[in-house]
Amino acid sequence: MKAYITINKELCKECHLRIYACKRTLIVPTEELNSRGYHPVVFNNGETCTGCALCATICPEVAIEVYRE
Repeated sequence: MKAYITINKELCKECHLRIYACKRTLIVPTEELNSRGYHPVVFNNGETCTGCALCATICPEVAIEVYRE
């Protein structure tokens, strides 16, 4: 099953919890700033995302949506 996630950069508060939750290291920090002054994380478009949703579950800002095809 192919899966991917989307991250709402404006909701992200740079806690990096989802980076540690992703067992495949597909979520990485960025240098860009969102409108609140935080460095949001991004999905590294890995072909190996399983759609496990650990990243979305642990995100305190509910900034991640998981999609499975």
